[in-house]
Amino acid sequence: MANSRIDALANRMKEGGIDAFLGWSEVSLSYLHGYAEHAGHRFLTLGVNSGGAVALICGALSENQARRAGIADVRPWRDGEDPLVLMHGLAEEWNLRSAVIAVDEDMPALMLLKLESVLPAALFKDGGPLMAELRRRKSPAELGLMRKAARIADDTYDEVKPKIRTGMTERQVERMLFEGMERRGGRVNFGIVGTGANGAEPHHATDDTVLKDRDVVILDFGCDVEGYRSDITRTVAVGTASDKAREVYRIVYASHMAGRKAAVGGATSGSADAAARAVIEKAGYGPQFMHRLGHGIGIQAHEMPYLMPDCDVVLEPGDCYSVEPGIYLAGEFGVRIENILTATPGGNESFNAEPSPELEVVG
Repeated sequence: MANSRIDALANRMKEGGIDAFLGWSEVSLSYLHGYAEHAGHRFLTLGVNSGGAVALICGALSENQARRAGIADVRPWRDGEDPLVLMHGLAEEWNLRSAVIAVDEDMPALMLLKLESVLPAALFKDGGPLMAELRRRKSPAELGLMRKAARIADDTYDEVKPKIRTGMTERQVERMLFEGMERRGGRVNFGIVGTGANGAEPHHATDDTVLKDRDVVILDFGCDVEGYRSDITRTVAVGTASDKAREVYRIVYASHMAGRKAAVGGATSGSADAAARAVIEKAGYGPQFMHRLGHGIGIQAHEMPYLMPDCDVVLEPGDCYSVEPGIYLAGEFGVRIENILTATPGGNESFNAEPSPELEVVG
């Protein structure tokens, strides 16, 4: 798999007039060569040139792990040595002195400045779009891992939902979600449990707020399987549900389904956002849906393609993305419903089980 991805990257560089790519992040390194390393403050880069050659400059303490990952050309440096000497040598070998070089979008500014000091005549470009396009369309094997991660999230929700009770804290509910995913073999990535007014904050940080009768609770969580992620959001009411909460939930559900109907292979991501947003705007809650409809997902929680207003990116088979409209009423409650989809020719497939069309009451 590493060789095919390196070849694909090399071909894209040739097409774009780029001579080399210098990767730094764990995401780029693991995707390209199955080697996940966070460099911290040490100089590290995985270089790939347009001919498909690969070389890693890293601290000596990481050399063995890199070689086990199958990287043949590892150039280690010890603390006290200057890694820029190795970078200069690689640049001479690959003729990069006045080259066009794409760098990892997560590369620290300090490291980029060091690279510029070694290659002052080179043109450095943002390599983020290059890698994003490479990772967008998932292979059958990648899709299989994402389906598995989604099933873990679904099964965990089915287990935890009937256990939610008034008197519990958000953190206690989150812990049940985490334990359920871990028990099923998922590696926990994140969780948001927001009850009552906290649910009106889309990125609420789970805390010790106690769940009360008539609270609306948002559960947003996910895990990964062999590096590929799931992300699901469900909304429930505790004890009883108000008429207003039920009505807002129905609107968000209708928006969710409209977004899914529109988010098909061959459509633009902007048209999917518009279809979902129109439902909420017609119901009078337009200003309370303040975020995009969805985001791409894979080895990162947020990657291309993004489903947002006026975006003309065309959804293509193998793209994976969320559809997650929401209504957030400050000081009251929030409702969000999220499934992960993959585009198919003229359609899509949901990795997640179907959400309830009506607000479910627990506890």
